[in-house]
Amino acid sequence: MVEYNELIFEISRPGRVGSSLPESDVDAIDLKEKIPQHLIRDVAAELPEVSELQLIRHYTALSNKNHGIDNGFYPLGSCTMKYNPKINEDVARLQGFTHIHPYQPVESVQGALKLLYELQEDLAEITGMDAVTLQPSAGAQGEWTGLMMVKAYLEHNGEKRTKVLVPDSAHGTNPASATVAGFKTVTIPSNEHGLVDLNELRKHMDSDVAALMLTNPNTLGLFEKEIIEIAKIVHDSGGLLYYDGANANAILGKTTPGQMGFDLVHLNLHKTFTTPHGGGGPGAGPVGVKSKLLPYLPVPRIEKQKDNYVIDYNHPLSIGRVKGYYGNFGILVRAYTYIRTMGPEGLRQVSESAVLHANYLRKKLEPYFDAPYSQICKHEFVLSGSRQKKQGVRTLDMAKRLLDFGYHPPTIYFPLNVEECLMIEPTETESKETLDAFAEVMIQIAREVEENPDIVLNAPHTTIIGRLDEVQAARQPILRYTKEVELEKETIKL
Repeated sequence: MVEYNELIFEISRPGRVGSSLPESDVDAIDLKEKIPQHLIRDVAAELPEVSELQLIRHYTALSNKNHGIDNGFYPLGSCTMKYNPKINEDVARLQGFTHIHPYQPVESVQGALKLLYELQEDLAEITGMDAVTLQPSAGAQGEWTGLMMVKAYLEHNGEKRTKVLVPDSAHGTNPASATVAGFKTVTIPSNEHGLVDLNELRKHMDSDVAALMLTNPNTLGLFEKEIIEIAKIVHDSGGLLYYDGANANAILGKTTPGQMGFDLVHLNLHKTFTTPHGGGGPGAGPVGVKSKLLPYLPVPRIEKQKDNYVIDYNHPLSIGRVKGYYGNFGILVRAYTYIRTMGPEGLRQVSESAVLHANYLRKKLEPYFDAPYSQICKHEFVLSGSRQKKQGVRTLDMAKRLLDFGYHPPTIYFPLNVEECLMIEPTETESKETLDAFAEVMIQIAREVEENPDIVLNAPHTTIIGRLDEVQAARQPILRYTKEVELEKETIKL
């Protein structure tokens, strides 16, 4: 039986074709008349020659080698890798949504505009904001969009503040987005409980601070219980409080960023609202704002005028357009479907179950790993492999060993303020049986570190490709197929 583990070039044979096309009835042209000579190939491109069946089997085999939420547990902390309900896909594929075009007359796409408008209103209610833009195509672009609105708001009020404060446990996109928006970032350290150090915050708050970027619960999975005081400190100095919505899965239906005192928020629809995650997109990172920032929202805006929905560009203080057209429409349809399917009670249950699952798993694993912060967590928690590191085994090794059991590893390089971190987020969509099975495997690995560390150090053992030389793979990547690559593979086999 043929194993489809080869490159498609390796199963290629001269003369095989995977398509049958009618003879062209268009007259041939001389490429030299249309394309400069130096851009025309001297020889045909070396493309694989395979049958249609071989092609299907090859790519099906590749897809089966990928790990995704549909085929395994994916406890990737901070990323909220939760199940994407298939009803979302069904609705997004309705012809009334897939067969429209953004340049159609407004009166011919009233249903789509109604959906966008109602999604804006839903997200505003969920976050406690006064208005929402759906334009940003990712959480990081949402951060940048929010910070550009902060800048526009301050400049319109005669202020030119240059700094953005970021906790040491913040997502890496926070300082990156602030830098791209033209601000300097200042790191605020956590206290011994893993929360924002209020004394350090007060020390750094001055008339040059534009905003504090914060997620609550934070990246350690801990709720900032002093959030009202934090908001007061920031606002008393004339700054704005920005909510990174990456961890909104922990607060749905329980509280809102608006109630906590935040002035603006971005949401990751791929995290909290079950739209597809990973693979480079498409994504969506809507931004909500309080009324004082509303004039600066991107244009165009989807607005309701009596019984009609319109696309409005007439907002002179707007920061302008940040995404082509009106956002990633198909992703927005999926999020809208999820919200309407769940309803208020369902969204509240999401958070309750996510928090329950995280604390259940935390208590099962804490005896076997170090717990830098052992208090009750929210939707995720962070353990440390410092105990195992003393025995020569890193969290990277344990992550590789998890692959042998069919699990995607937790986040291990983040947050940076926990040594040898294991950042675990089970989400609400997993069963108790899955959590128990994962816990047993983690406990087994901890015991292997004690009794047989080599099995962990040499993992993975069951994957198609074993442990890579990661330094060489990063510095000398093989990005295209050549005959030399095939010969090198043959040499390795010998």
